[in-house]
Amino acid sequence: MLRLLKALPLTLAIAAVSIVATSCSSNNGTHARFVNAIENTAQYGAGNGGALDVEVNGTQQFSDVQFATASGSTYTPIPSGNVTFEGFESPGVTTSVFTDSTTLSGGTQYTEVATGQAGGTGPNAVVLLSLSDNNSLPNNGTLNFRVINAALNASSSPNGSVDIWIEPFPDPNPIVPPAMIQNLAYQSASGYLNVAYNSGGGGFTMYVDTVGGGTRLITVPISVSGSQNSAAVCTLVLTDNANGSTMSSFPVLLDDNNCAP
Repeated sequence: MLRLLKALPLTLAIAAVSIVATSCSSNNGTHARFVNAIENTAQYGAGNGGALDVEVNGTQQFSDVQFATASGSTYTPIPSGNVTFEGFESPGVTTSVFTDSTTLSGGTQYTEVATGQAGGTGPNAVVLLSLSDNNSLPNNGTLNFRVINAALNASSSPNGSVDIWIEPFPDPNPIVPPAMIQNLAYQSASGYLNVAYNSGGGGFTMYVDTVGGGTRLITVPISVSGSQNSAAVCTLVLTDNANGSTMSSFPVLLDDNNCAP
């Protein structure tokens, strides 16, 4: 299973995110990918890089998913209906790191993100974000960007909220409010934001600030495939630094459709 972590060139994406509540009892083309954003790897991953094996309804579907990487941009078939995800220390440890349930619709693609702290309680507890995906390509010459905020320590703003800009690089204009994505809270995702390809060919830069533009948290170069004659869909997952208390400068890139640089 592919894992996609881009250290410098990363793509941004915004996404209408929904915790789906449509019941269906059989596997009618439901597919999911899994992102491990549980940052305190020392709690559950000593010696194995902070990896998880993830079961769905008792059957292992994702193996050795390292912290801050994706299980792959290709999707894994899983059951629809009421399903339970359970993550275990990898490899082969029976210690449960998290258990959470959600309802998945048949014929839908999902991004599943586990975030929080292993062993945490209250606002620090591990939660599973279950987000429906729309990977249909937009018009040629444009990209759909989605951002998922899975960084527990993203910001001192209420609810860990952040403001986000996506600008062409280089951009001679100053970054000023309002942000393109405003007040994106921890455990939430933006809608899909349609942006034209940078005609200058320099890619993009994502700026993440505390709400209201008070403090610049990270600046992320974004490089994507495609051109003025093609289209792409990209998702970017904000995470924390491993075993730290700040947001990572290297979000997780998910190549939804024609996005990889």
